[in-house]
Amino acid sequence: MTELPFAAPPRSTSAGTGTALSVAAASVLIVGTLSAFTAVTPPAAEALGLRTGQPAEASSPPVDNPEIWKWPVPPPIQVVSPFRAPPTPYAAGHRGIDLEATAGAVVTAPAAGTVSYAGMVAGRGVVAIDHGDGVVSAIEPVEALVAAGTPVAAGDPIGTVASGGHCASECVHFGVRVHGEYVSPFLFLGGLPRAVLLPTP
Repeated sequence: MTELPFAAPPRSTSAGTGTALSVAAASVLIVGTLSAFTAVTPPAAEALGLRTGQPAEASSPPVDNPEIWKWPVPPPIQVVSPFRAPPTPYAAGHRGIDLEATAGAVVTAPAAGTVSYAGMVAGRGVVAIDHGDGVVSAIEPVEALVAAGTPVAAGDPIGTVASGGHCASECVHFGVRVHGEYVSPFLFLGGLPRAVLLPTP
């Protein structure tokens, strides 16, 4: 048998079994904790474009020639926090962009589609729109002006800026998923025009 470099001395069978059981128990505890923090009911998860039954991927799927969307908040557009893809599916990141907004301001549909979800998620109002071809957008926190199943066109009012989540009432979080995977909304918004203000480093 070939000895591996830096291999630890052999342990007894009982010690190895105990270590394996400890590792397995720790893994179950970690997975259970993650699930508790990210729990969303299956209907809401499907409506928001989340994959069920399998982990999300950290990398963004290719988006071929997307339609140029409208910004969901009125100008001037200021990006408070940009999209930051996590290095792994469960790592920290920013799976969307935060746009400066005033409490009570009207939020509009970025593109045509059908409202797939309008309601509360973890104490904040969310409106999600299914744009077809596996593309789903979601914006929060908002007080919905539409109900699930409502068809919308680009620029149609879908809600007003509310409070809740990390944005409170000073911004809205705008996210996009393609076949259940997070992508940068800038792919659909045509990039960053000169009028858009980014946060200072």
